[in-house]
Amino acid sequence: MTITLAFDVYGTLVDPQGMAELLEADAGDDAAAVSQLWRQKQLEFSFRRGLMRVYEHFGIVTRQALQTALKTRGLTVSQEREDELMDAYLSLPAFGDAEPVLESLHGQYPQYAFSNGSHGALQKVLGHNRLLEHFDGLVSVDDIKSFKPDPAVYTHARRATGAMDKPICLVSSNGWDVIGARAAGFMAVWLQRDPAAVFEDWGLQPSAVIHDLHELPGVLSGLLQC
Repeated sequence: MTITLAFDVYGTLVDPQGMAELLEADAGDDAAAVSQLWRQKQLEFSFRRGLMRVYEHFGIVTRQALQTALKTRGLTVSQEREDELMDAYLSLPAFGDAEPVLESLHGQYPQYAFSNGSHGALQKVLGHNRLLEHFDGLVSVDDIKSFKPDPAVYTHARRATGAMDKPICLVSSNGWDVIGARAAGFMAVWLQRDPAAVFEDWGLQPSAVIHDLHELPGVLSGLLQC
């Protein structure tokens, strides 16, 4: 028996903090802080929309988060510049370990990108980084109009990947995503990209913890033996 792999995208395969350099033209030395707040608000807004059942696709959430981050830091940009930043978000840089590991695992395991992003956004950001070709398919929350960590989203991922009655494992750098997946009955590998990051104790632990995607193949072999 094999494991279906569901890879989170933002923060796991591509780096949202890749926007910091581009934001230097607008925020100067404050660019990294603006970028971090943009990501924080993007997640916060998606969580709130999921709970409130007032869904908008991830592009709209991301734009609203950008506007809030800029306003919070006392910054303004033109509509044209805002559009440029949003376009740039579709070409976020991949982490260096993403392509070689996805390539090495392709064919050994069914692999899917599983994200809050829309199909169009995933095709662009993964295609830009030569990652798209290593997936058997894309699973977007846009299909059911909710966001992770709604349990319905993880059920949708099982259905979309054909793993309703088969083992499925999320790979994510986002601790809240790992907790959501574990609560939904997934195996889940936490990719601890930030050594200072703390996994929140909700009584739901990751199936495994790695610090680099290159560690994933060995971990998967162990999960298969469990």
